[in-house]
Amino acid sequence: VMAAERLRFHEMGLDDRLLKAVADLGWSQPTLIQEKAIPLALDGKDLLARARTGSGKTAAYAIPIIQRILASKQSVREQDVRALILVPTKELGQQVQTMMRQLTSSCSRDVRVADISGKADVSTQRPILMEKPDVVVGTPSRVLAHLNAQNLALHSSLEMLVVDEADLVFSFGFESDLKNLLCHLPKIYQSFLMSATFNEDVQALKELLLHNPVTLKLQGSQLPDSSQLQQYTIKCEEEDKFLLIYTLLKLQLVQGKTLLFVAAVDRSYRLKLFLEQFAIPACVLNSELPVQSRCHIISQFNQGFYDIIIATDEQSLVEPAASSSGKKTKKNSKEYGVSRGVDFQNVSNVINFDFPTSVDSYIHRVGRTARADNPGTALSFISHTELDALAEVEEALGGGDSAALKPYEFKMEEIEGFRYRCRDAMRAVTKQAVKEARLKEIKQELLNSEKLKTYFEDNPRDLQLLRHDKDLHPAVIKPHMKNIPDYLSTYNRHRAALMGLITHFTSFCSLQKNVRGRNPLKSFQYKRTGNKKARGGKS
Repeated sequence: VMAAERLRFHEMGLDDRLLKAVADLGWSQPTLIQEKAIPLALDGKDLLARARTGSGKTAAYAIPIIQRILASKQSVREQDVRALILVPTKELGQQVQTMMRQLTSSCSRDVRVADISGKADVSTQRPILMEKPDVVVGTPSRVLAHLNAQNLALHSSLEMLVVDEADLVFSFGFESDLKNLLCHLPKIYQSFLMSATFNEDVQALKELLLHNPVTLKLQGSQLPDSSQLQQYTIKCEEEDKFLLIYTLLKLQLVQGKTLLFVAAVDRSYRLKLFLEQFAIPACVLNSELPVQSRCHIISQFNQGFYDIIIATDEQSLVEPAASSSGKKTKKNSKEYGVSRGVDFQNVSNVINFDFPTSVDSYIHRVGRTARADNPGTALSFISHTELDALAEVEEALGGGDSAALKPYEFKMEEIEGFRYRCRDAMRAVTKQAVKEARLKEIKQELLNSEKLKTYFEDNPRDLQLLRHDKDLHPAVIKPHMKNIPDYLSTYNRHRAALMGLITHFTSFCSLQKNVRGRNPLKSFQYKRTGNKKARGGKS
């Protein structure tokens, strides 16, 4: 569709206050999902929409919800909960609430939004729900807990239901909660299912929630084409992975905000301690950390406090929220909410230090970069044990040149001079050091409690104390490691060679050429005035 022919926000029949909020956000025209979904939603259709991460799908359902509430407020109606937005993680709940508040900035008195996905007690959140906000955002388990406690009543008032990141709701253990929740809903309501992928769980949700839905599949590929997203692979084994990441970051061959994905929590701390040896700051993000800390890390990353996050896709530590029964019903998920449902802004690079175990996980990781119209790069390190997973991804994304993973032109022999330093650093990062770092980080994050929030608002300079990329230091750090010595500076001067643009470094032999003629100890002479006899210089 040509830009001139595309539907504009002001052509959708939206309230002026909503149009003002859209203009304040700097959105000149709707994204593809917004252009297609908003008119259908305003017509009252149920929607099943697949659109990749970063496509603007949150606003695609938020705008129709706000428009419908504003329209209903034209006639005198009792204040009640009109819309329910279900999310799989607390972080996504906060993100949705932020988007809703931005879109209601000019009508906040008419459209009230409450996020109940956080860790606060059900009784603490009761007063918020007693005011009957127009829109409630929460995880299925938390919403069900409030329904059972009679803090929330939806059977007579609910008009719209959204399930965001629908493909994760069942895999995060919310299946029984969601089915129990449906008993509390009215017979007739409008439903939206938003998802990055269509899997069996989404099909099951479709049967449960939707009535004659319109299905939107807006991208043949779920990732941008090669003009926007460059995808590369490097085949390397374990030690080479550490050697590569050290040289790529230390020589600044990778620039801009970078997400490093690893397979397990221990790996994330091991990599952080390894990079600390070379004075490369990075922060760790995983589900062991308190939810407020995770949101704070992402917020500081987005504000530019630091450029590198080491994130974990976990299979054994998925803890979205305690279910209402008090038990955690977990399905073995292949991904964790770090790669999904979290709004990382302006990410230039995604590096798969450990290759993901599924195609979906690869798409969601790589989907953190090249968002909207911004360019991005994805680089995956592949060991021999990960070749099958790579083949699976290549087959799934092999629909033409646009989705091809290309080999990264990089000659490992050109960075051999750094290997001994890499080995020194790896030896310093012991299992005990990793264990201590893990404990220290959790203790530190618990100290950075919500109680300090007001203090730091009044004393912003002291906020530096809460930086998440500080050294953990359980490993012994050798001061000389943070600098690149002169005899390795050839590598620094020839960064272009490391990028595959120059085939060979200047050889060591060429540096030694004519060395005898330039040796001051053999060529130095001293002549005394009036005496032509040369004398050897004395030290």
